[in-house]
Amino acid sequence: MVSGSARARVQLYWLPLGAGGRSVRVNGKVFEALAAWREHRPARDLYHAALEVRVHDERYVIEVAPAWGNGTGERGVALTGPVGCAWLGQSVLFRYEVRCWRDGAIPDVAYAVGGAHVLSEDVRRASELLSLVPRAPRLTWGRDELGTGDMWNSNSVVSWLLVSSGHMVDTLRPPRNGRAPGWSSGLIHAARWPATGTITPRA
Repeated sequence: MVSGSARARVQLYWLPLGAGGRSVRVNGKVFEALAAWREHRPARDLYHAALEVRVHDERYVIEVAPAWGNGTGERGVALTGPVGCAWLGQSVLFRYEVRCWRDGAIPDVAYAVGGAHVLSEDVRRASELLSLVPRAPRLTWGRDELGTGDMWNSNSVVSWLLVSSGHMVDTLRPPRNGRAPGWSSGLIHAARWPATGTITPRA
């Protein structure tokens, strides 16, 4: 239940990439080292964004994660998309899922830097965000199919949802010395294509 006078709350968590999982953390460090070398800059810490949305007495967790290796049946899967390239998405091993999980849990939330960041306490915006989850773009994880200059991933979905539901994100940044790959892709998508439109990857 939302405490105090607020009837809704949208909270964002910045989770260190691979927190609690060694392989993802190591792969992330390799990825960032290569990206930093290519862009002639120091390497930064990588972050993965997740949302918690409360409306009246209901609480939802919104996160993007691999479709494979899940130990629980009910996790609020709203849509799925391919990883790497479209045809690979036919296999669960190369598919991601966007979850809008009622009373769900965010893995590794204990590692979130700065705890929960409250973005709004507006019922209309929180409700709109929830309604948009099944309509998020089903783009290929790790690719830049629409030429935004940034790949599509879990951070893209979160930033797209926030902007499309009217939340202000201009001052929203990852923790110090951090980077959230894919964040700008979601922002650009939300600006170019309204949530009610049809998004078609360029050839």
